[in-house]
Amino acid sequence: MLVTGASGFIGRHVVQRMIERGDRVSCLVRVTSRIDELRSAGVQLITGDVTDRAGMGRALEVSQAGIVIHLAGLVKALRTDEFVRVNTDGVESVAGACADRADPPVLVVVSSLAAAGPCAGGRPRVEDDSPTPVSAYGRSKLAGEQAAAQYAARVSISIVRPPIVFGPGDRGVLEMFRPIARRGIHVVPGRGACRFSLIHVADLVEGLLLVAEKGERLHRGGSPGQGVYFVATQDDPTYAELGAAMATALEKRRATVVHVPRPLMRLAGLCGDAMGWIRQRPGWVNSDTITEALAGSWTCSSVKARTHLGWSPAAPLADRLRETAQWYRQAGWL
Repeated sequence: MLVTGASGFIGRHVVQRMIERGDRVSCLVRVTSRIDELRSAGVQLITGDVTDRAGMGRALEVSQAGIVIHLAGLVKALRTDEFVRVNTDGVESVAGACADRADPPVLVVVSSLAAAGPCAGGRPRVEDDSPTPVSAYGRSKLAGEQAAAQYAARVSISIVRPPIVFGPGDRGVLEMFRPIARRGIHVVPGRGACRFSLIHVADLVEGLLLVAEKGERLHRGGSPGQGVYFVATQDDPTYAELGAAMATALEKRRATVVHVPRPLMRLAGLCGDAMGWIRQRPGWVNSDTITEALAGSWTCSSVKARTHLGWSPAAPLADRLRETAQWYRQAGWL
């Protein structure tokens, strides 16, 4: 099995789980990737870049992988073209390299709920809904899905669209835990009535492996949503409810909810953009993420994954938040 983005948050968990199963694991890593953990795990390391189709082809030749889990991607960037280069062109490069093989591997492309867009009419997203991404990130992920679909006649391809992913090692949701842990404050955009789906990284990994083994595949001209899966917990809390759950996970009585007006949220996004340009490093708060935060509810249904694959989360959201909070504390992140 070959994993791209193996040095990232989700990638490290995928590799760890496959090693536990006794799988032979190869990882495509960049020259700049932090690979000490991967090297100590004993996996095969192959240096390359997902945007280089020839290099990806060499990685497939060296690894002889029968399954590729494509995780490499950008979740934040200073410029839109950076999203496109990695999240769109990178997927096309990987899918094209798989198609070039005499015996193409199964390809699981990890996309995002952002590619589908926020809910319409208050109903959770399902796989055959028409995508309506609202952010540059979401549009680049949808374009990556479409790029992969061009090779569906030659490669067995499935797409997984996770919502907010959290768990040990995640720095995104950490930014929500920190104000609660340090000051007992939970910042909520706008009125905070919108709902959100989440998935613990361990449950996502199990879903990815099931999709790789027996998932539905894309077909050119097939029905909408064919070969696509959402995986999420059954709970879809509001921002305020999520803050309360995080406070409980941190063993605090409650979190004081601070509602931030939409104009101030947009201003915070612009300030985040400016700081990113000054530092030449994008931050978690920027105009693109604020656009998503203000776009409405972001929920998705996992009925298809549950019925097709027999997948379900191994633990409730509250337990997973508690596990995550404990890990943050033990790692010194809180």
